[in-house]
Amino acid sequence: MKPRALLLIGMLAALLGVFYLLAAPMAPLQGTPEPESTVLPSRRRVTDITFLYSTEKRAWVEAALAEFERTHPRVRVTLVGRGSLEAAQAILEGREKPTVWSPADSAELRMLAADWATDASHGPLFATEGDAAPHPLVITPLVFVGWQDRMEVLRKAGGGAALSWKTLQRAVASDRGWPAVGGPPEWGFVKLGHTDPRKSNSGLQALLSATLEYLGRRESVKEGDLLDPGYQAWLQGLERGVTRFEPSTGTFMTDLVRYGPSRYDLALVYESLAIAQLDHAQGRWGPLRVDYPPVTLWSDHPAAVLQADWVTPEQREAALEWVAFLRSPEVQARALAFGFRPADPSVPLKTPDANNPFTRLAAHGIRVDVPPAADVPDASVLRTLLELWTRMGVGR
Repeated sequence: MKPRALLLIGMLAALLGVFYLLAAPMAPLQGTPEPESTVLPSRRRVTDITFLYSTEKRAWVEAALAEFERTHPRVRVTLVGRGSLEAAQAILEGREKPTVWSPADSAELRMLAADWATDASHGPLFATEGDAAPHPLVITPLVFVGWQDRMEVLRKAGGGAALSWKTLQRAVASDRGWPAVGGPPEWGFVKLGHTDPRKSNSGLQALLSATLEYLGRRESVKEGDLLDPGYQAWLQGLERGVTRFEPSTGTFMTDLVRYGPSRYDLALVYESLAIAQLDHAQGRWGPLRVDYPPVTLWSDHPAAVLQADWVTPEQREAALEWVAFLRSPEVQARALAFGFRPADPSVPLKTPDANNPFTRLAAHGIRVDVPPAADVPDASVLRTLLELWTRMGVGR
């Protein structure tokens, strides 16, 4: 081949090489991440997590998730609402495999952790210290809520300004119904409401609250206290007045307002749910009134990031982001609008906001200060209390 032809071929090959280099995208240097703006949506990694939570905080959780999704596009949260005790059993049996579990109360965490540890192949279900350990999200006490005219009769019958479990038991257990405590006969029997203690934390708390007043103390209940025949007969008489046992406190509170005194005269619910429904009830059945039991049982709504084998390291990190968001001061402050007391002590409960329910609803019995708190018994005592209730056969 002639030298001139070889030169032309060489020049053409060089031009093609330059064109290829200009047309090809430049790869980033090794170890340098691609800028966020240059990553195609299909290549961005989204981590899916499941948040299993007690339904009474649904409105607050859903509102928080809407904001979280806007600011954390790489984490996708699926919400699953369940009664606390029902959820614990589902996790234990493998029917639910959440990334994060938030029951109504830390007592459920302790009970599930103890049951989980009976299988030697299991490691700890959740961390016990550090950021990954369970921490409260919001807090709320158990309260009585009922129709004002009926609550006034019960308070008067008890001879005091506060409603008493002993007065309520006397009214519920009597075959005379409302006339036994000074109420009119047209009200019929006293209809008490609380959730199924085998499925819902508020139902278990109702049994514990009544037990504490019967015993006349607020320190821990012992198994021996529950085996006393006099106490058992007293509790069974009280439970006679519970017309039905719903699995979820949120659903139960809605039914109380929907059906009115034809189904429930008064009930045991969380303060947060009572706050959410007080306004709705006024135009249907008359005013609702809130009263606080002699000792306070708190629900602290802990959030536990699980360490089970179905949770990947990426899901764990995403779950910690979600929990940290729920515990941020801004989201904590917004919990007030949903009737919850923030778990963050730096977030004030008393505010100048005219819509703050803890001042706006004071006329309905809502108060900032509550009676002294009771100790929560060991998991073994709570199981014995549940076993006793089941043996009574009232929930069948």
